[in-house]
Amino acid sequence: MDEIYEDLTSSFDQIYTALKRDLSRVRTGRASAAILDGVKVDYYGSATEISQVAAIQIPEARMITIKPWEANLLKDIERAIINASLGLAPSSDGTIIRINIPPLTEERRKDLAKQVTHIGENAKVSARNHRRDANTMLKEMQKDGDISEDDLQRALKVVQGHTDTSMSTIDNIIAKKQDEIAEV
Repeated sequence: MDEIYEDLTSSFDQIYTALKRDLSRVRTGRASAAILDGVKVDYYGSATEISQVAAIQIPEARMITIKPWEANLLKDIERAIINASLGLAPSSDGTIIRINIPPLTEERRKDLAKQVTHIGENAKVSARNHRRDANTMLKEMQKDGDISEDDLQRALKVVQGHTDTSMSTIDNIIAKKQDEIAEV
C-alpha cells in the first residue's frame, strides 16, 4: 500500500509541474521568455526551440528581445512566432527581433482566465484518473487477499485525502495565475 501512496504522490507532483509549465505559457500583461516555450523554428532541417538558437532577453517589463546566433535565422524566427498564434507582433531591425507585449484588454483577460481554468480542469481530471488507478490497485489487492476489507477502506480514505490535498494545490496554482492575469 505504501508503494501505491508513493506512486500517487509522485503522480501528483508531476501534475503540478506540468500545470505550472502549461500556465507559464499563458500570456499575462508582462513579458516572459516562457511565452516562447514550445515555439519551434526550422534549424537545418529540424524543428528547434527558439531558446536553442537565439538569446532571449527581457530588457523591459513589456518587451522581449531575441538575438539569433546566426543572422540567417532572423526571418525564420519571426515567421515561427507569427505562426504560433500567440497574438504577438515581432519586429526586426536586421540583427535583433523585438516583441512588444501589448497591455491586455478586459475581454482578453477574461478569455485568458477561462483558458487558465480549462488548463486547471485538465490537471484535476488527471489527478482523478490517478486516484481511480490507485483505488483499482487497492481493490485488486483486497480481492487477491493481500489486504482485509478494513485495510481497504482505510487505504481508500488515505487515497482520497491525498487527492483532496492535490485538488486544493491545483486550485491555489490556478488562483495565483488568475490573479496575475487580473493585475493591471
